[in-house]
Amino acid sequence: MGGEFFRSIRSVFTIHNLRFQGVWDIKTIKRFTELSDYYFTPDKLECDRNGNLLKGGLVYADAITTVSKTYAREIQYPFFGEGLEGLLQARDHDLRGIVNGIDYEEWNPKRDPFLPAHYDSASFRMGKPEVKRALQEELGLEVDPGCMLIGMVSRLTDQKGLDLLVRVFDEICQDKIQFVVLGTGEDGYENFFRHYAWKYPKKVSAQIYYSEEKSHKIYAGCDALLMPSLFEPCGLSQLIALRYGTVPIVRETGGLKDTVEPYNEYEGKGTGFSFANYNAHEMMASIRYAEQVYYDHREAWEEMIARGMEQDYSWKSSALQYQELYDWLVER
Repeated sequence: MGGEFFRSIRSVFTIHNLRFQGVWDIKTIKRFTELSDYYFTPDKLECDRNGNLLKGGLVYADAITTVSKTYAREIQYPFFGEGLEGLLQARDHDLRGIVNGIDYEEWNPKRDPFLPAHYDSASFRMGKPEVKRALQEELGLEVDPGCMLIGMVSRLTDQKGLDLLVRVFDEICQDKIQFVVLGTGEDGYENFFRHYAWKYPKKVSAQIYYSEEKSHKIYAGCDALLMPSLFEPCGLSQLIALRYGTVPIVRETGGLKDTVEPYNEYEGKGTGFSFANYNAHEMMASIRYAEQVYYDHREAWEEMIARGMEQDYSWKSSALQYQELYDWLVER
């Protein structure tokens, strides 16, 4: 039956991060794919005289998905499009954004085996402070349940917006906050956090490695989670933070914009704090707004935690959207 068997099969191509495209010289791609010259033209796999495997997927897929609605729009513009924005504009009708989910059994503060205390949206006022106190003690920070603890669980790269933090971190450290970072990445950022952990040993903790157990404790024990990303196709950390009652502070890009509703003090809405422009002082203003609500309007802060914990970002919601897509494809 050969290729005829596959001719009528519909395909879906999912973009997780457009920056990684699989670009090789054409000779190499032809060798391991056995594709003919027919496929290496500018309207197919050729891109800047090389072969581009991701481009081939975009050209030949019947439908294209990516991991948030905002990112699906962003990648049709040059800043986010990584050279493929024209092709994505042409395929706009076949492009959908579906937010990723998280495993609600693995990430469950009510039964998490890594936590010293457990809680849910009804009991976080009792359980979460216990986890925070244990985390402060474990990290060597001053044990002060009333001090706002901000966390980051992240790859330490430019994409994550760390250059914004570099510009204002010393100033932020003058506030009544504590800060913990968990992750590895570029040497400059690793050493940046090590320096501030040395400079402010009771306020800043730099965990320059990755530990599944430690990540669970940080998501549960912190009051807020910072994600000032330059771009973020979906992001999972903010979804986990919401699940654990840790208020996200994010830049409005990609999945961060789609999943974190900015706090509105006048209407009593929102699940976190956000800033629009890629600007260090705008980020700092959002952090300080969060500090103000945390210290001066504790009831509003706790209501925000409860709203966040009641959001559903499990795979069940995402799976239903994929099922709808597959049904649409079959009926075409």
